[in-house]
Amino acid sequence: MNITANIVCYKSKTLSNGEHPLMIRVCKDGKKKYKSLGVSVNPKFWNFEKNTLKPNSPNYEYLSRIIADKASELSEEIVKLKSERKDFTASTLLEENSQRVKPRTVNDLFCEQIKRLQDEGRRGYMLSVKQVYNSLLMFNKHLDIYFTDIDTSFLRKYETWLRKQELAENTIGIRFRTLRAIYNLAIEQNLVKAESYPFKKYKVSHLQEERVKRSLSKEDIERILTYKSTNNYMRFPIDIFAFTYYCGGINFIDIAHLTQANIIEGRLIYKRHKTGKLIKIPLCQQALELIKKYHCQESPYLFPILSGFHETEIQKANRIHKVITKVNKRLKEIGEELNLPITLTTYVARHS
Repeated sequence: MNITANIVCYKSKTLSNGEHPLMIRVCKDGKKKYKSLGVSVNPKFWNFEKNTLKPNSPNYEYLSRIIADKASELSEEIVKLKSERKDFTASTLLEENSQRVKPRTVNDLFCEQIKRLQDEGRRGYMLSVKQVYNSLLMFNKHLDIYFTDIDTSFLRKYETWLRKQELAENTIGIRFRTLRAIYNLAIEQNLVKAESYPFKKYKVSHLQEERVKRSLSKEDIERILTYKSTNNYMRFPIDIFAFTYYCGGINFIDIAHLTQANIIEGRLIYKRHKTGKLIKIPLCQQALELIKKYHCQESPYLFPILSGFHETEIQKANRIHKVITKVNKRLKEIGEELNLPITLTTYVARHS
């Protein structure tokens, strides 16, 4: 049973970009069969005498890995079929091999995760993952690599690169925690073995600076709540701050999505947009008065942040971002006028 299997640069076919496809060539009993490997190479980067990829080839590591992995798969398949004394042809060998699951790259898993989060409507986390994806692309030029390529050396180089971008310590920490979550997902999906996990040695915990506490005293809170202004544009931010404070630190995005259906027997019942956790809190008189002040019967929402016009998740997210930016800008102005010790934002109301 004489059989050979190798990867060749198929000169008989030239693609529109001038490259030749890399093909699996199986020779058995004098018969040859070819199957595309799904990648191509410029002939000047292929050593036809040695039948190998030249080291100066673009994406050398990526292409070399594909070639080595496929050659190893074919070798294992031949040994397996021989040991089982199964008769096979060049064609059936290629068919057997093509049924194997193609190894997924870091790029593949990131793109799959971004799409999944988008389909689930988890836009906030999706944008966070996409941010890390784009950051890694800028750092490494491409992500056609495997998770085994992300080792402690890779992580240290990435950290150094992020620092050169002059990012804040906590921002770098968020990038790495997101990357760690994607790596954990890769382990769950058997794309990489747990023994290769680089975060055992590379600790993300060192990428965290101590935050300045963003809370106010009761006296300062009272000064904000009693702040007087005839300007409606300044009044709305104060009322949103107050509602957040009265409702146990409710997030702005959750306020935006509140409807009459969220009020049940004098309680505010809603699911956190970020976590999906069910929240139940009693509505005090001040909070009820603010709802009565802003709720318009023509709108499905309790506060004039979203409207029936905002139908898609993107429309809603863009509108919320626009409004909270203006609200926080005006709160900052009010805080400066009141000479508060910290910058006034809706976040402060949540933690005071």
